[in-house]
Amino acid sequence: MSTPADTQDDVSLSELKNKMADFAQERDWDQFHSPRNLLLALVGEVGELSEIFQWKGEVPRGLPGWEDKEKQHLGEELSDVLLYLVRLSDICGVDLGKAVLRKLEINATKYPVKLCKGSSKKHNQIINNSDTSSSNIKDDGVSHDGV
Repeated sequence: MSTPADTQDDVSLSELKNKMADFAQERDWDQFHSPRNLLLALVGEVGELSEIFQWKGEVPRGLPGWEDKEKQHLGEELSDVLLYLVRLSDICGVDLGKAVLRKLEINATKYPVKLCKGSSKKHNQIINNSDTSSSNIKDDGVSHDGV
């Protein structure tokens, strides 16, 4: 599998999915890529990503003051997380692009601009503190749903 760096600005989820499938097939790794194994690998990579920020306190956007080597390491760990997520969705038969777009629509309903703009409150706190009915918004106990 060729991996030309910096030859393309945008990469689709479909391209990543296909590249990951080819990568695994070339190495005969499909046998190890069960949903459980991929999930555990993903969690491990999220842990490695977390370690980068662990003792830095609040970090401003753009990572001012970070060395190029630190930013490169961050990019590698973010890539590992994305690649395992894409592979997991493929193995589970989930179209990640469609799932993400659907989830954004759900979140737009749960977090209407006029009620939540500038607020970090969970959707049920915003709705319960407004005069608007919350009958169509489900409280599932999940904070901010990926946004």
